[in-house]
Amino acid sequence: MIPLQDLSFFILAALILVISPGPNMIYLISKSITQGKKSGLISLMGVVCGFLFHIIMVSFGLTAVLLAVPFAYTVLKALGTMYLLYLAYQAIKPNSRNIFDVDKNTPDDGPKKLFTVGFLTNVLNPKVAVFYLSFFPQFIKPEYGSVLIQSLELGWVQVLVSFSVNFLIVLTAAKVARFFANNPFWIKIQKWFMASILTYLAVKMAFSKAK
Repeated sequence: MIPLQDLSFFILAALILVISPGPNMIYLISKSITQGKKSGLISLMGVVCGFLFHIIMVSFGLTAVLLAVPFAYTVLKALGTMYLLYLAYQAIKPNSRNIFDVDKNTPDDGPKKLFTVGFLTNVLNPKVAVFYLSFFPQFIKPEYGSVLIQSLELGWVQVLVSFSVNFLIVLTAAKVARFFANNPFWIKIQKWFMASILTYLAVKMAFSKAK
């Protein structure tokens, strides 16, 4: 089992990553605003199943790679650091889009398509794969037991965090959209806060020691 202290930091990292704008969030917000909460929740189920796909693939892959190639840890750490810095830049770059500003004239989708698109949006989302591949090795230690079990443990924790946050987003998307429309100043605050946290995580990862 992974110690609570390490797991707590992983939860923080998972929380920051899930609230940083990406394909999953944009899709869920769009469908929640244009088609209502029920459609948003169906889409969320597809997204969650996409997470489970990533967990299985990455967990078995990390088990093989980390045990066979110790140098892989350094490579994955470098990739994770660069990706976090990239996300920080994306949050504050000039003319970045407000993710709550959606096109309300898009046609409605049926439950099957909502679920399928949600699933594929997550499965084909490089952000999720990079998060798993670069973050998981920072928290996995052979002395804590099976690498596979630790990977699955981190995966389930990440899914729980992501589901909880996205569930709240689906339920409140319309209200939050109206708030930001009436208070554009808070959009800038949100972007700079996000960029600061992502930069902090990148620096912490960069100076973390190999397991």
